[in-house]
Amino acid sequence: MMTLALLLLPAASGAEPISVLGLGDTPRYLWNQEHFAHANLQAPKGGTLRLSASGNFDSFHPYIARGITAAGMGLTVETLGEAAPDYNTLEFYGLVAQSFEVAPDRSSVTFHINPAARFHDGTPITAEDAAFSFRLLTEQGAPNYRNYYASVEKAEVLSPLSVRFVFSEKDNAELPVILAQLPVLPKHYWETRNFSAPMQEPPLGSGPYRVKSFSMGSHVEYGRVPDYWGKDLPVNRGRYNFDSVRYEYYRDDTVAREAFKGGAFDLYTERTAKAWGNAYAGPALAAGDIVREEFSTNKPQGMYGFIYNTRRPVFADRRVRQALALAFDFEWTNRALFHGAYTRSESYFSNSEFASSGLPAPEELALLSPFTEQLPPGTLDTAYTVPVTAGDGNLRPVLTKALALFGEAGWTLREGRLVNAQGRQMEFSLLLRSASLNRIVLPFRQNLERLGIRMHIVQADATQYVNRVRDFDYDMILSGIPQSSSPGNEQRNYWGSAAAATPGSRNYAGVNSPVVDALVEHIIAAHDRASLVHACRALDRVLLHDAYVIPGWYSTTLRVAYWNKFARSPVAPASGIDIHSWWADPAREAALRRPGTKGGE
Repeated sequence: MMTLALLLLPAASGAEPISVLGLGDTPRYLWNQEHFAHANLQAPKGGTLRLSASGNFDSFHPYIARGITAAGMGLTVETLGEAAPDYNTLEFYGLVAQSFEVAPDRSSVTFHINPAARFHDGTPITAEDAAFSFRLLTEQGAPNYRNYYASVEKAEVLSPLSVRFVFSEKDNAELPVILAQLPVLPKHYWETRNFSAPMQEPPLGSGPYRVKSFSMGSHVEYGRVPDYWGKDLPVNRGRYNFDSVRYEYYRDDTVAREAFKGGAFDLYTERTAKAWGNAYAGPALAAGDIVREEFSTNKPQGMYGFIYNTRRPVFADRRVRQALALAFDFEWTNRALFHGAYTRSESYFSNSEFASSGLPAPEELALLSPFTEQLPPGTLDTAYTVPVTAGDGNLRPVLTKALALFGEAGWTLREGRLVNAQGRQMEFSLLLRSASLNRIVLPFRQNLERLGIRMHIVQADATQYVNRVRDFDYDMILSGIPQSSSPGNEQRNYWGSAAAATPGSRNYAGVNSPVVDALVEHIIAAHDRASLVHACRALDRVLLHDAYVIPGWYSTTLRVAYWNKFARSPVAPASGIDIHSWWADPAREAALRRPGTKGGE
């Protein structure tokens, strides 16, 4: 074994090992200042951070595909490593594990557990807990764990504080990094409980907070652990400053927004451009009691849009999917509804170097050419472009193109109805989880009606929505497929043929393609950044040309409104915001004039 120093490279002779795993060239933090740049070592502890959550919850078990987990449960459990707050740098630093070793042939990675690590009951965290967690999650956890760790053959306990993960393949540079994300669960707690069932009580954790109080489906509050074992680690210093973190649940965004303005909680991330523009006027904003701020983020944006479930016969024909995409008028939507705040998604890797454009580069052609006969038409010789309108509501040109595509697929517009050879009208349902989306989808439905298509809008509550999506029980959803700064094993869960048949996976579109499977494996096996970029762009082209999604929109800013009770470092993380590095300012809190409080409006 060799000690891992600079991101999967051996340390220089005589150099002190550095506890960092990553896929870049040089680690961002060498801990010469002993904390993340955006954290303040002088930040005082105290106060309460009050946040909101949508829908409801019925479980404290985040590791299975059953139940709706309470917001914030990640605060109670620790992973082997902690990610740097920069989406352009996939780096993990020591948390439960204080150092790492990667075998010279990349056949395994060893994590050395921090001797100080403890669960909340005082029990030391050991290598056996880490090995047990791996087995438990991959054997009984949600399907994404089995997909994510599919190339990990086994976990071996080498000593009470050292655990080795052995790989079934040696050319997967990402495996050590994704294992750093493994949550370490207490064996002595879980081995006497049914891991496959939702939990009505908070499980034993090891993080900076533990559940303090809750009302199922209504609120959950976390209390800071005063003797938290990891409080002085570089990744934690100056962070987790609030004594309490409380989540209040609201049925939809409109109710939550009004509750925020009424002083019911402290901070609200605004997801609606229209509301950001006109829903925050009033005395509290004018007086500076409520602050609106936009934070830039370098986060890759993936793909957000109307996702077809190609398991449904109505969407089996690619030409039908292409034709339906012509009926979504993004330009009008962005101007009339979004105040021009968004950028059109044109890639499954939006806002990153992995997004394809123009014609394939030679390196991409080398990956795609073996599948020439299986590729969607145009993949090799036509640059993908999203449908574009004038934005004035005149859709005649694009709808004419749509009807031509429908005709090629065997559909005819007859007496105002788009019908197939059997005379059956085209119809499908769009499943939504928030009523606030209706203003976006209703104009889309009207455009479809002009083509003789019936789109039913089905509104589901949070529990119903999650369960239906897990079971692929929908025709279409408006949702997103996120991406990281270093795509890898998770792509199997997004696009793999095996995932298409696995309830609970994130292959929402039902992609079932040997070409896609092969390209995903090229991504996972990429030996350097350049190879990874070319493999991702090749996959992107195939997905785009096969029209699995009607591309939507994204933004590179986070819109945040908050009551002016906080202080924070002037240095912002590249990811945009780390609320756990903020702290409560008692003087500002005392000066606030919240509605319903002394001195309030």
